[in-house]
Amino acid sequence: MEERREHQRIPLRVSIKIAHPECGEKIVTTRNFSEGGLFIIIEPTQLPSIGTLVKGQIQGLDDAPLVDMKIVRLEHDGVGLQYMDGEAG
Repeated sequence: MEERREHQRIPLRVSIKIAHPECGEKIVTTRNFSEGGLFIIIEPTQLPSIGTLVKGQIQGLDDAPLVDMKIVRLEHDGVGLQYMDGEAG
């Protein structure tokens, strides 16, 4: 399988809140992040389909920004999210 990633992945486990009207709010753990997005550990059926926009916010930081992200990849152990509007959280 050809590697198509634009940005290097950095392993990092932090808690992040994901919110969407269809699924509510969920606190999940990241597996890695990059300049373009992040991967969260969650059962993929707990979130809407690919292309859906969600809000994300790192937990445990004062005044962490709420970031718009798009679901771009579903895997058996989690979901890949892409930052929107160039925001890297």
